[in-house]
Amino acid sequence: MTTSGAVTAFAGTNIALVKYWGKRDAALNLPATGSLSLTLDRLGTRTTVHFDGHGDAGATDRIVMNGAPADAATAARVSAFLDRVRARAGSSARAFVTTENGVPTASGLASSASGFAALAIAATRAAGLTLPPDELSVLARLGSGSAARSIFGGFVEMARGERADGSDAVAHALPEPGPDGAGWDLRLVVAITASGPKAMGSTAAMTHTARTSPFHDAWIAAVPGDLAAARAAIAARDLPALGAVAERSALRMHASAMAADPAIIYWNPATLAAIAGVRALRAQGTPAFFTIDAGPHVKALCRAADVDAVAAALRAAPGVSDCLIAAPGPGARVVETR
Repeated sequence: MTTSGAVTAFAGTNIALVKYWGKRDAALNLPATGSLSLTLDRLGTRTTVHFDGHGDAGATDRIVMNGAPADAATAARVSAFLDRVRARAGSSARAFVTTENGVPTASGLASSASGFAALAIAATRAAGLTLPPDELSVLARLGSGSAARSIFGGFVEMARGERADGSDAVAHALPEPGPDGAGWDLRLVVAITASGPKAMGSTAAMTHTARTSPFHDAWIAAVPGDLAAARAAIAARDLPALGAVAERSALRMHASAMAADPAIIYWNPATLAAIAGVRALRAQGTPAFFTIDAGPHVKALCRAADVDAVAAALRAAPGVSDCLIAAPGPGARVVETR
């Protein structure tokens, strides 16, 4: 393996507007449906990878997250991902990985998406590999299903794929919305409604929903229509149409989880208060639309011109502790080599 020293990459988290919820193959993280998301600019993960150049017997990867050694489960997951990079590079070298999350880990803010996208970029480059974006998307997906989307910036669609090996389960960036290709000045306001990790991880919750929820098949069947509607809304820069799809997809996803046996309920009173706040804004004439991932936090999609009003309304919702504001951002990228 020809190493490239220490490589640091940054990947923005992505928030799914048409949700990913369910796997057709858990080992390869192959999604049961397609999905569509928005990659954010300043909320994400910064990861540095350095391979030591040799693989001593008994040596292990060193994984540091947010200034502390990673727990055993996380370290094993990262090492398994690095094993894929090592196999591709023809190496057994151990790695030193440091990562900083700009959003809370395992809380429903897609930290694993930005984390594995950043790791895919940093690890491959540190191993001397230069992979095209579609291959990086496939690699990132093996770490976290939604990480495939964070390889790209802006609006991104993830294909379900049909092949058993997952080679066609890959993300791609959608064209800049609008006829002039000049982009769309949107913002996402994230209302923090709880602290600490969520009660059940996404993978376990997806599996449980698929096994026990009577609504799971209906959820799967609805996604292709939502994807088509979302694509059309983005192309037309139609925020109300896109917002309607986002809210519908989120509510259907959570309905399928709530109908599982026993039920998976991520929401708390602050979640409901934030939803009510977004709906009240809309009733007053401010176009804002909510979405909720597998966790309690509420994200509101709005125009840049309305972001202060939306953030103020969400901060006023009982139980909301803070609001984070982000714009559409670029895909995962190298930010430093040394």
